Amino acid sequence: MGRYVARRLLLTIPVMLGASFLIFAMVFALPGDPIAALAGDRPLAPAVAAQLRAEFNLNDPLWLQYVKYVGDLFQGDFGTDFAGRPVLDTILDRLPVTAKLALVAILFEIVIGIVAGVLAGIRRNSFFDNLVLVSTTIVVSVPILVLAFLAQFVLGLKLELFPIAGVREGWYSYLLPGLVLAAGSVAYVARLTRTSMAENLRADYVRTARAKGLKPSTVVVRHTLRNSLIPVVTFIGADIGTLMGGAIVTETVFNIPGIGRAVFESIQRQEGAVVVGIVTLLVFFFIFFNLVVDVLYAVLDPRIRYD
Repeated sequence: MGRYVARRLLLTIPVMLGASFLIFAMVFALPGDPIAALAGDRPLAPAVAAQLRAEFNLNDPLWLQYVKYVGDLFQGDFGTDFAGRPVLDTILDRLPVTAKLALVAILFEIVIGIVAGVLAGIRRNSFFDNLVLVSTTIVVSVPILVLAFLAQFVLGLKLELFPIAGVREGWYSYLLPGLVLAAGSVAYVARLTRTSMAENLRADYVRTARAKGLKPSTVVVRHTLRNSLIPVVTFIGADIGTLMGGAIVTETVFNIPGIGRAVFESIQRQEGAVVVGIVTLLVFFFIFFNLVVDVLYAVLDPRIRYD
C-alpha cells in the first residue's frame, strides 16, 4: 500500500504540470487586453501600461510566461493579481468558504442520496422506488443555473425559509446553496446506491446470510450495504473535487465569496495568475481525493490489494 501511494503521489507531478499548462494556455488565449480592461474607460499612459505588461510578463511568449510561473510556483509564489494582492492570500481567504459549501453538499449527498438509494433498492418496483427514479431524473435534467434561481425564488423569496445571498447567517446561509450544488450529485448517488443494493441483494452470500436466519436488518446493514457502498464511495470521493470546482455557478448566484466566485471575477478581469493558481489547486484536490478513495477500497473490501 505504501509503495502504491508513493507511486500515485509521484504521478501527481506530471498531471499537475500538464493541467496547469492547459489552464495557462486557455487563459492566454482569451481575447482582449487585460491591461486595457484594467484601465476601464480612461486609458492608461503608455509608460504605465508598458510597466504593467513588463511586471506581469505579458510581453513574453506563452512558453516563457509559463516557465516563469512554474519557477515561482515551486518557490511557493502563486503570483499577484493586478491590484498587487498575492494570489495565495485570495486563496486562503476564499477557500474556507468554498470548503464549507462543499461540506454541506457532501452531507446532503450522503444523507439524502444513500438513504433514498438504500430504501429504493430494498423496496424495488414499489411506489417509493418509482418516486426516487422519477424525481432523480427530473433533477438531473434541470441545469444547475435554473435550479439555483428556482430555489432562490421559491424557498428564499416566496417561502422565506432560507437566506438568498451572502453568508451573514453562518452555517444556515450554506444550506440552500449547498442543496442546489449537491442536487445533481444526490440524484446520481441515489440511483447508484439503488442499483448496487438491488444487485447485491440477489447475490449468493446474501442468500446464505438469510438461510442462516439472520435478521433482515443485519443482512442489509452488515452484509449488503458494505459491498454496495464501494461504487458510491468512488463517486462521492471524485465528486468532492468536482463540487469544489462546480461551485462557480452556485457561488455567483447566491453571492457567496468563495473560490468559485473568485475564478468567475478573475476571468472577467482576465487575471490569469488568479485563475491558474485557483484551478491548479482544485486539480490537486481532485487528484488527492481520488487517491483517498483508492485507499478506502481496501477498507471496504478486504479482497482488494495494491501491489
